[in-house]
Amino acid sequence: MLRKVFGSAVFGIEATIITVEVNIDKGIGYHLVGLPDNAIKESNYRIAAALQHNGYKIPGKKITINMAPADMRKEGSAYDLTLAMGILAASEQIKADNLADYLIMGELSLDGTLQPIKGALPIAIKAKEAGFKGFILPAENAKEAAIVSGLEVYSVTDIKEVIAYFNENTPLQPTVVNIADEFAKALEFPEFDFADVKGQESIKRSMEIAAAGGHNIILIGPPGSGKTMLAKRLPSILPPMTLDEALETTKIHSVTGRTINSGIMNARPFRSPHHTISDVALVGGGAYPQPGEISMAHNGVLFLDELPEFKRSVLEVMRQPLEDREVTISRAKFTVTYPSSFMLVASMNPSPGGYFNDPDAPVATSPAEMQRYLSKISGPLLDRIDIHIEVTPVPFEKLSEERKGERSTIIRERVNKARRIQTNRFEKLPNIHYNAQMNTKQIRMYCQLDEASLQLLKSAMERLNLSARAYDRILKVARTIADLEEAEQINGTHISEAIQYRSLDREGWLS
Repeated sequence: MLRKVFGSAVFGIEATIITVEVNIDKGIGYHLVGLPDNAIKESNYRIAAALQHNGYKIPGKKITINMAPADMRKEGSAYDLTLAMGILAASEQIKADNLADYLIMGELSLDGTLQPIKGALPIAIKAKEAGFKGFILPAENAKEAAIVSGLEVYSVTDIKEVIAYFNENTPLQPTVVNIADEFAKALEFPEFDFADVKGQESIKRSMEIAAAGGHNIILIGPPGSGKTMLAKRLPSILPPMTLDEALETTKIHSVTGRTINSGIMNARPFRSPHHTISDVALVGGGAYPQPGEISMAHNGVLFLDELPEFKRSVLEVMRQPLEDREVTISRAKFTVTYPSSFMLVASMNPSPGGYFNDPDAPVATSPAEMQRYLSKISGPLLDRIDIHIEVTPVPFEKLSEERKGERSTIIRERVNKARRIQTNRFEKLPNIHYNAQMNTKQIRMYCQLDEASLQLLKSAMERLNLSARAYDRILKVARTIADLEEAEQINGTHISEAIQYRSLDREGWLS
């Protein structure tokens, strides 16, 4: 007898419906076709043990299973429950009148209990689009899948519950998630708060500007000056995610299995990969494509600590995603695209020893060593970083103060106001939401200067020997500073402050 049951494959961050056709006929054998990987080929052992422990069996006949579309590679153990239900239905051990109304996924343990799967959210979205009545999956994934409205999501802990649902009409209660409540659980009092930072007022100001305009930022300072501590607090002042942003971010984390036992992601991600990371781990890919760190940081922050310690090849592959805000992985047999719209926060020592131009430095650095160290950061990568800020150690008097600094929630209110101004400004422009995304044409349109401001910028570029790449960056940052002050026009004060945030363009840093 031939029966059909439905599962799903995730490719990139999008799901595809997989039709599992099970045919049982006279003869002996077990044939699984349709480009399954080794985990799926081994499923018959898990299925046999699980059915035996629950009073059922794989029939001793010729079983042919086709996973369609047959030219798409399928991977993972999440098809165990799909295959098992197809075998039971085709061998008439259970009723299967409405089996085709449901999408069924889950990994089987040998005793029949279910293990969680990856990609529950994109699969649920696809199930709704395909018109399925419901989605049956392991309990650990139910909260995530139930985010999708208009689809009944049934959580089960073992195969007995699924069999009882179809065979005996034993009811399953659909999982219900209040998206508004889940989304409202964003941290009002974040774990890392700027109130805990002593001193560093100018650095906090620069990070507020970076957050307000979505600007990439690099912190340059000696060891122990607080670069990492400051970077960890940046997400606490970023605007809360919109529902669309939260869903897209959750989809990316879902396909890597990081959303098990959790619902929608309501906090912006903060990713901090080690400097030994490989190209593939950073941008994504592999034999079975997975999103990399830059996609895991989508709608959040990617922090690269000690930037010159990263391999140059790793930094170079990041250039295009920084510009396009997505990364496309192309191989001979597949092409996938992952979103990667993130804020880059980098940190570095000013020299190999960490104490450039410090008369009390324990280790002196020669000009040749300085040049080798700084040349690890290419000009094109530096081009994509709007704000360069020097971080100096906090003096003892500041460290010993008991007075708390300004809370992140207060800073975030100012950031939100500036972002709303930018949203209104760019509402008619596609794919532009904040100042950092402006191209040259839009900079000329929205960053016009009066004669005095223009002369100030010209004088500064000549006297400080600023490079040509600094010009547009200064205008973008000045536009954000003006937005924070709710000023329509950029004036000399905004330009003066923006010029301070181009340390690495000055003579003596990078040639």
